[in-house]
Amino acid sequence: MKKIWNADEKLAYERALFAQGCRYIAGVDEVGRGPLAGPVVCAAVVMPLDSDQLVEGVDDSKKLSEKKREQLAEEIKQRALCYTIIEIDEKTIDEINILEATKLGMKRAIETLEIPPDTVLTDGNMTIDIAFPQRSVIHGDALSYSIGAASIIAKVYRDNLMDEYAKTYPQYAFEKNKGYGTAAHIAGIKEYGLCPIHRRTFTKKF
Repeated sequence: MKKIWNADEKLAYERALFAQGCRYIAGVDEVGRGPLAGPVVCAAVVMPLDSDQLVEGVDDSKKLSEKKREQLAEEIKQRALCYTIIEIDEKTIDEINILEATKLGMKRAIETLEIPPDTVLTDGNMTIDIAFPQRSVIHGDALSYSIGAASIIAKVYRDNLMDEYAKTYPQYAFEKNKGYGTAAHIAGIKEYGLCPIHRRTFTKKF
């Protein structure tokens, strides 16, 4: 039985903050912490919270089909009050480690929003070096509408980026694995070596 999308469930965090006087609530999330290649992508978004402006179906991007994600990403970008998408490349990941690269991407995404948020909701349990009030939400991409929206636009952006890289580096099947360490990807590394977008700190054993 298909679960019906419930706005009250998805907006519990936002509505609690709204009741405290927060008008602009930014959700922030990342995609691509685990892959062997490509950037980590962070998105921040401030969504309108009026019931007639909601994008129905927003959820953790990993739970959605590719077609549904792409459809929702377009709706989110059209309706958002503002949004930003930031890439942190593989060289920076190798230099400062993936956790610090993720925090840096989230910080840049939040700080470049056109509307300064009254508060920020982040996925997971990390604290970001920003001047705005923030609250981290475990499984936030599934539990918070704003974080879910950020996760969707980040995921679609990164998937499309890896599809483009697949044209330049066809040996690794990036269009299928998006840089994650699948058997085909690892076989490609063993046969052809590393390409410029591989994370050296993630591929030492190859």
